[in-house]
Amino acid sequence: MREVRVSDVTMKQAASTKELSLTFKEKLEMAKLLDRLGASVVEIEGIEKPKVDSLRIKSIASIVKNSVLAVPVKLDDEANIEAVWAALKDAPHARLQVQASVSPAQMEYIYRKKADGMADSIEAAVAKCAQLTDDVEFIAEDATRADQAFLSQVITKAVAAGAKTVTVADAAGLMLPKEFSQFLTDLREATPALQDVALGVSCANTLYMADACAVAAVIIGVDEIKAASYDLDVVSMEKISKILADKSDVCQARCSVRATELKRISSQIAWICESGAATAASVVASAAEPDASIELTAQDTLETVSAAAAKLGYDLSAEDAVSVFEAFQRIVAKKDVVGSRELDAIVASAALQVPATYVLDNYIINSGNTIRATARVQINKGEEELEAVSVGDGPIDAAFHAIEQIAGSHYELDDFQIQSVTEGQEAMGETIIKLVSDGKVYSGRGISTDIVGSAIRAYVNALNKIVYEEQN
Repeated sequence: MREVRVSDVTMKQAASTKELSLTFKEKLEMAKLLDRLGASVVEIEGIEKPKVDSLRIKSIASIVKNSVLAVPVKLDDEANIEAVWAALKDAPHARLQVQASVSPAQMEYIYRKKADGMADSIEAAVAKCAQLTDDVEFIAEDATRADQAFLSQVITKAVAAGAKTVTVADAAGLMLPKEFSQFLTDLREATPALQDVALGVSCANTLYMADACAVAAVIIGVDEIKAASYDLDVVSMEKISKILADKSDVCQARCSVRATELKRISSQIAWICESGAATAASVVASAAEPDASIELTAQDTLETVSAAAAKLGYDLSAEDAVSVFEAFQRIVAKKDVVGSRELDAIVASAALQVPATYVLDNYIINSGNTIRATARVQINKGEEELEAVSVGDGPIDAAFHAIEQIAGSHYELDDFQIQSVTEGQEAMGETIIKLVSDGKVYSGRGISTDIVGSAIRAYVNALNKIVYEEQN
């Protein structure tokens, strides 16, 4: 019996639709769960901001061991393709995706391309990706509204350029199962090149028929289904996996998703996503977009600065509000506008400056692409020397777990920002961390030439603020 690949698109779909706002740590946890569940492919968003997005991809690549990790690249941008591959290449199973609209309306109004230009761009992007990896996927977006002759031509070019998987998308979601299976049958007959590659499908749920269309596609021999492990406007991973498990005799296919763990892990993923949906307005971890609505100038008052800080999640006391405003005035005197990132740093450095309950003594990190990262952290609490050793999904995650062991508490990591404050090979890195305790946000700031060191210092800084308020 043949195996149908189930490709999870939750993180990529959520990023494109802005339905969810998942933190860096939540994305790592979701990738880990999907890998454990047996998803054939885990799809994540590509690179928009080179430094932070490369870090995200590298971190996820280090923990996804069994599933294929797939990341999209940009058309007409060789530098982007090389950057994505540099971040992705250490994944045990890596895939590059070239996705582009093939319907006349979207080619014209989204990509500003005519049919011939789009075909050439797709061919060039696939060829570039194929130079880097054998696993290249071409995703024909809005394929059901494309001219069939053009769609067949583009697919043929993509396969010749090196695509090993071709996915056609019913982005409109307006086809019924019988229509969709006929569309796929006709496409295969018109495109002999599809006989040499895996054919995948993606279905929107506009008519609530996405799952049924996916089943119809499997029955006629499709090789891969794009699905979401959370309730988004696409095929449901939980439903399609259960159908394939219970009706494998009818579908003449099965999938690698572990049926015995499906319900439990789906519930865990739903919990993560619902938390992300509830905080969709917050900044997303290290890949955060600045809050464009926060633009403070020298004319802003104590009240407006305090309101902007509240918008970022801070509950400042009257004393802290004054300290933040004074620090803001010093900064705004040197630059015209202070945005959300600068305000985060100001709050971290000026608000709730407290005696240090915990003082970092030393740390040792072991990490590599063939071992799990471990961290040994020693922190002094008065005269007491406290030490913990922990493993994690990367050196920073391992260090944070070790600090949590020492503190005896777990705090939600709401935000994690890294930026360079000087230039050159010995550049100083600044980390801003937001921890949540009892619904209140505490920010910590750390600076070091070592990115792990700056993150540890920022975490300890925020931890000291939490402990101080709990004790006073």
